[in-house]
Amino acid sequence: MTKLAQWLWGLALLGSTWAALTMGPTLGLELPLTCREVLWPLPAYLLVTVGCFALGTVGYRVATFHDCEDAALELQTQIQEARADLARKGLRF
Repeated sequence: MTKLAQWLWGLALLGSTWAALTMGPTLGLELPLTCREVLWPLPAYLLVTVGCFALGTVGYRVATFHDCEDAALELQTQIQEARADLARKGLRF
């Protein structure tokens, strides 16, 4: 199962549970008023929470990004070799 399918299943499960609980009186399920007051804005709270998590994850990944010193040195030597080769062929920089 792909990650997209897992997320879609989770969202479908949460959405159907939320819909069943918010339509409680029509289904014969009676919830206290405080539960119903918290239940209606729950999707907005979840959306803000997921956004904060995504922003935190991106920030953490950027802060802990590792430089590849060996690869940078190898690339610089390849650039110098290419410039020397092109200079031998008559290209001016």
